[in-house]
Amino acid sequence: MRRKLLLIVCGWLAAVAFAQTPSLATYQGADRMQRIVDGAKKEGEVTIYTSAPVDDMKAMSNVFEKKYGVKVRLWRSSSENVLQRGVTEARAGHFDADIFETNGPEMETLVKEKILTPVVSPSHAELIPEARFPHGSWVGSRLNIFAQAYNTKLVKVEELPKTYQDLLNPKWKGRLGIEAEDADWFSAVVAQTGGEQQGLKLWKDIVAINGVSVRKGHTLLTNLVAAGEIPLALTTYNYKAEQLKNKGAPIDWFVILPAIARANGVGVAARAAHPNAALLWYEFEISEEGQRILFQRDFVPTNRKIETKLNKIPLRFIDSRAVIEDAAKWEKLYAKTFGGAQGK
Repeated sequence: MRRKLLLIVCGWLAAVAFAQTPSLATYQGADRMQRIVDGAKKEGEVTIYTSAPVDDMKAMSNVFEKKYGVKVRLWRSSSENVLQRGVTEARAGHFDADIFETNGPEMETLVKEKILTPVVSPSHAELIPEARFPHGSWVGSRLNIFAQAYNTKLVKVEELPKTYQDLLNPKWKGRLGIEAEDADWFSAVVAQTGGEQQGLKLWKDIVAINGVSVRKGHTLLTNLVAAGEIPLALTTYNYKAEQLKNKGAPIDWFVILPAIARANGVGVAARAAHPNAALLWYEFEISEEGQRILFQRDFVPTNRKIETKLNKIPLRFIDSRAVIEDAAKWEKLYAKTFGGAQGK
């Protein structure tokens, strides 16, 4: 009987522990940051699940560790794998991640799975409206601008397409590439190219006339442009093309207006093992200091104090909440449109 009672009590205590949310997540007192810093230093470390390139995350984590003395442990994979691991672990009762840092649709799915906790921060007021959401469970820390990247040795500036309709020109036959899972981008582009019926027809015609090489991974796709294997890629992330360009690679990028943008962001795990360290990282990433590090790495920050050359161009924002509701539909349409494309 005593053993059974002990098991019940231990189970109850474990449930209470797992049900905890960061105690300071919604605290708004004047001593908020000091309490977060003190708590984070006692915890000593923070674990981040991210889809951002390791070298970019290390640029931030190095500053964070030096400033606060809190060790950063990174686990990096694709956004799909970040989501899958987070959900799988949560359902199994394991909560290793303190911070999730990845693409908007995956962050929204984590919200639906109740894996993230709402945070109230004075720094939210400094972010663009498109980076803030009513549920408060994550914020956009940077924008992924879907850019068109081209190899400067293989494509002349004067021949760059100004509209998606220009891609029907047979001169692009065998010269186009796209990322394998950009269904969210596709839904936005179809909407701006005449609606579903007309937009889908346009892309089916582009594939039929010129073919499109389908590759898995935006970094891989961008590197293939720089290597000359794909002369023109339609869905690279602007920051990666800019990074390669700054390193001397024969690559540049442009956008067909309005450019498609998606908020990528950061959220605190509801059952974080290091809740204060998680909040401290969250605050650091969206602070002006953290945002300037992202800017120096060629990302597009969401903090309104930092201007980039993309701040003033027309942007069409992907609604990550709507994307996950229609995900199955657009993933199917994307696969149907590009699945038989050349070079997959």
